[in-house]
Amino acid sequence: MMITTKGRNALKVMIDLAQHEGEGYVSLTDIAERQKESLKYLETSAAQLSSAGLVLSARGKSGGYKLAKP
Repeated sequence: MMITTKGRNALKVMIDLAQHEGEGYVSLTDIAERQKESLKYLETSAAQLSSAGLVLSARGKSGGYKLAKP
């Protein structure tokens, strides 16, 4: 089974969110630094995950993303 680059990056986002679950909302900037990926590219993956209901998003200073389910 082949996984596309977009799918691989979406998995990276979800794994990173799972590893930092106890921290509340995690910013994409932090994820991009840890995963050494482009922030712009992760934004599209995170938006698709959010619209699919897999992650929750929050705006503002302490905003970011977190998994919808533990």
